[in-house]
Amino acid sequence: MGVMVHLQSTAPSASQIAIGLVLVGIIAVAVDYARMLMLRQKMPPGPLPWPIVGNTFQLPDVKPWIMFETLARQYNTPVITYWIGRSPTVWICEAQAASEMLDKRAAIYSSRPRMVVFGELSFGQSNIVSMFYGDRWRLHRKLTHMGVGLQHVRSYSGFQNNESKVVALDLVRDPADYVMHFERYAASVVSIIGFNRRIKDKNDPIITDVIAIMQRAAELNVPGKKFPMLMETFPVLSKFPNWMAPWKHGLGRGRGRGKNFYYALAEEAANKENHGNCYAKKLMEEAPKYGLSDMEIASLNGNLFGAGSDTSSSTLITFVLACCAFPEVLPKAWEELDRVVGSYRSPGLDDDLPYIRAFVKEVFRWRSVAIIGGQPHANIQDDWYNGWYIPKNTWVQGNVWAIHRNPKDFPDPDRFAPERFIEGHPLHRPFPNEKGYMTFGWGRRVCSGQGLAEQGTFLTVARLLWGFNIQKALDRTGKEIPVDIFAYTDGLNMRPKEFECRITPRSAEIKETIEREGKQALAELAQYDGESKYRASTFYLQDNTKFRSSTATSK
Repeated sequence: MGVMVHLQSTAPSASQIAIGLVLVGIIAVAVDYARMLMLRQKMPPGPLPWPIVGNTFQLPDVKPWIMFETLARQYNTPVITYWIGRSPTVWICEAQAASEMLDKRAAIYSSRPRMVVFGELSFGQSNIVSMFYGDRWRLHRKLTHMGVGLQHVRSYSGFQNNESKVVALDLVRDPADYVMHFERYAASVVSIIGFNRRIKDKNDPIITDVIAIMQRAAELNVPGKKFPMLMETFPVLSKFPNWMAPWKHGLGRGRGRGKNFYYALAEEAANKENHGNCYAKKLMEEAPKYGLSDMEIASLNGNLFGAGSDTSSSTLITFVLACCAFPEVLPKAWEELDRVVGSYRSPGLDDDLPYIRAFVKEVFRWRSVAIIGGQPHANIQDDWYNGWYIPKNTWVQGNVWAIHRNPKDFPDPDRFAPERFIEGHPLHRPFPNEKGYMTFGWGRRVCSGQGLAEQGTFLTVARLLWGFNIQKALDRTGKEIPVDIFAYTDGLNMRPKEFECRITPRSAEIKETIEREGKQALAELAQYDGESKYRASTFYLQDNTKFRSSTATSK
């Protein structure tokens, strides 16, 4: 009994255990915070982080890239450090720094950091977007180039040009619905490439389905202090099952679901005899050779279709906004087009149109769609830039908003001025790359579809400038309704918020040409007519158990 009493008297009480755990926790937090502060001394400048949460809760509710631009100017630095939880993120806010780090050191900065929302809870290492740099990434890049690489882009110019002619015809018939015409056009081009099937109706639900999915994804994937992106600050929250974790927004729930819709489209296209040698068919043929899973096939098709349709249509909406906000740029475009092209045909890729090409570059520069250059880069080894330390696997992001609005490179940056891209003009400035903009990213992670997007944007912008006068809408009293050049959506793929405008043919002769060319284009595009039985909005309402089991065994 005496021994028992002695043992009981020396056992710690519950309160002592609690105090001990609290002390251990305080010590752990203090040690970790000391690590953060020591690292901060060596990294690019930025605001002081708090323990555990870093600077997460200092983020604005929307458009954090504007705040990062402000911080870079405040600290007078091209690169800043901003802490998301216990991890530093590096934001590049000047073109020269972006070029030196992400282009010239592409061998180091071509991987991805740990991404919870768009990595672990999405397609993970089955999707090139979130895939770490390595052999599998190189394979996916090769397979992507098989669809939209530069060696193929010129061969797409025929149907891309015809779809552009149809856009002009649609605008003659129904100019008020210009956004839907652009979305149909962009989705149709990538659908022909991917599945050898055009989208001929602006009300085709696959357009609204996929555009909505892409825009929702862009909204969710912005650094922020709200869920789901708050899981980047507290990754442990991603480990909770969905039924008890509403903050996950359904992410990670049956990741096979996301694959099956695009896999179904690919399988459907590959099995149709009249669908030619489309991208989906090529992927299906290559799948056994490379051991592609159905999720990998789905992600490759989905990236082509989703990203290509959303970004291209958003760029064209920005073009319309620029025309409304800066009408003074239109007469010079018209002069060049009238002199080189005339009224009885529309412009093409081979026309010598230096001002129009500068105009297109300014569209890309003025309000880039991928406003933070897409997904973050990560360095595969420790690096130093300008005397600052960049630890291995740091989240490194190019702030395209800040880069394209730097007055040193682009005087009066919010003004739309194609002359910036004409050598010898007072607004022209040298730029680190030959294109003069960084809209499509950097290094080995540059957008694979850049060539296709540039070709299509030139064809459509040139044709719409040639064919139409694009102006502000009028109110009931006949006064012009102002447009807001800062009224953009909040996602990382941004587009102008809804606005009205007037789009009218420039002359009777041009209108007649548009109608003639549009009807001819429709006749030539008829070979791609067809329907898919799948729709993103209804696919998962059906019983796809049999389909899922068959795709799982078809790899």
